[in-house]
Amino acid sequence: MRAPRPDENGWRASPAGRAVLDALLAVVLAPICATCDVLLERPTRGPVCEDCWDAIRTYTPPRCERCGAPLPSWRTRELHATCEALPPGVVRAAALGEYDGTLRAIVHALKYGRRRSLAPRLGTLMRLGAAWVLDGADAAVPVPLHRGRRRRRGFNQAADLARALGLPVVQALRRARPTLTQTDLPAHRRRANVRGAFDLARPAVIGAIRDRTLVLVDDVWTTGATLEACAAVLAAAGAAEVRAITTARATRRPPR
Repeated sequence: MRAPRPDENGWRASPAGRAVLDALLAVVLAPICATCDVLLERPTRGPVCEDCWDAIRTYTPPRCERCGAPLPSWRTRELHATCEALPPGVVRAAALGEYDGTLRAIVHALKYGRRRSLAPRLGTLMRLGAAWVLDGADAAVPVPLHRGRRRRRGFNQAADLARALGLPVVQALRRARPTLTQTDLPAHRRRANVRGAFDLARPAVIGAIRDRTLVLVDDVWTTGATLEACAAVLAAAGAAEVRAITTARATRRPPR
């Protein structure tokens, strides 16, 4: 008999065995959904309930073929006339949906609640929703955390997401200095915050970068300043093309 295949959370139990385990965990631990606090009926499927996954509002067509943002109406050519939203140095990009509501709550559960089991499913949704960004790419490059923040958090959420995209993952970048969290800053200060903050992880990665099409991976795209800074380093190292994919895209706020 063939052994049950593991799912995205690593479980190998048969459906019947899993149902028994779900019932046992629900009674003994009474786990709640990480985003809506409802009792989880099937905790072995992860820390977020199916209702919350179904509630994610993803971007739907028509979408700009360069920046992935929704277009206001159907067009013959799905492209903004002037794609100002795209960070310089990134030729095409996409996000799963708006950084709001349930998607924001799930990203927070992954990032701050350390619910790493959410990354494979989020990454799969990113892969399915942005095939044109991944098509023909050679490798995924996670946006790095500074070593201090990485040590405190215990993981890099961008790296976990990158592993679910179906591309080889190259840890090509390092954060050369600590930076403030971009979401805490007004738009006009974000570019200065990450200027000079990134560098190659080590000289040897140039061989994995030169003449390659690379996809930057991060959890949230705000003004694009972080993606722009990372793309500049990869381009200087000889990358043929830099693209980007994120879980969510934050609504732009006016400078203050």
